[in-house]
Amino acid sequence: MPFNTALTRKLGIKIPVVQGGMQWVGYAEMASAVSNAGGLGLITALTQPTPEDLRKEIRRCRTMTKNPFGVNLTLLPAMVPPDYPAYARVIIEEGIKIVETAGNSPGPIIKQLKEANIIILHKCTTIRHAQSAVKLGVDFLSIDGFECAGHVGETDITNFILLSKARQVINIPFIASGGFADGQGLAAALTLGADGINMGTRFMATLEAPIHHNIKQAIVDAEETDTELLLRRWRNTSRLFANKVAKQAIKIEKESTTGQFEEVAPYMSGQRGRQVFLNGDKDYGVWTAGQVIGLIHDIPTCVDLLKRIEKEAIDTLSKASTLYTPEPRI
Repeated sequence: MPFNTALTRKLGIKIPVVQGGMQWVGYAEMASAVSNAGGLGLITALTQPTPEDLRKEIRRCRTMTKNPFGVNLTLLPAMVPPDYPAYARVIIEEGIKIVETAGNSPGPIIKQLKEANIIILHKCTTIRHAQSAVKLGVDFLSIDGFECAGHVGETDITNFILLSKARQVINIPFIASGGFADGQGLAAALTLGADGINMGTRFMATLEAPIHHNIKQAIVDAEETDTELLLRRWRNTSRLFANKVAKQAIKIEKESTTGQFEEVAPYMSGQRGRQVFLNGDKDYGVWTAGQVIGLIHDIPTCVDLLKRIEKEAIDTLSKASTLYTPEPRI
């Protein structure tokens, strides 16, 4: 087994790559494909409308892979929040061993999961939040740079700085998230001190991703400049694919004199975003994508993708070792 990191050892995976917990993408098809390819697949809990639906999805995933997989549980601000403790209870009852947490005030959920001896990967966009998560007893941090899709935080720190800062001040293992699509990126993350990487947008452009082919092709055709940052005005900044709806929303956000979120709310509909993945119309609603779209040029199987990433990372690390000559010892 070529990779031996804290992540591969603790999770029992072969390649230190975690699939991002993507809304409307993280179904059993996606999670099992990544796990069967040697990485860690994740079911997205809130893609399931109820905790009992999550239970069914976990059981369905078990029929599709014998390898380790986990569940993503993201705590999002909402007028009527989901029953997070009930989702966590199902995760525990179904014997899931690995959970990725993210979002606001995760302490009670992390406590509930840790009492069941579940391995926690917690996603953070700042070092301050990472240090708070360490105090909560998480096992790994997922350090999420400004390049990422979805919620980018409000500090705009890119991964080159964020990962190095994590290496300096964080005393538990961490993985790198945001901007990763290939083995060169994995090698760079490992060199900067990470124990693996998290990929979301890259896995959307795979044959097994349960979304319309047109959206996969839109990712392949896109450049790294084809994303928009929305909701900055309300300190809930999200990186989205720069389609017609996103551009209309950002125009309203920038030009509005009232500053009322209700003006852009119709454009930010999650249900319309979900329909994008079903009907294949990339302009039907908003959907998340990272700047890494500029690095994605094909739609492989998850097995082929992770084999390629593994080879590229090994070749890159081997090449790096040839760039210096050790001084002879006297």
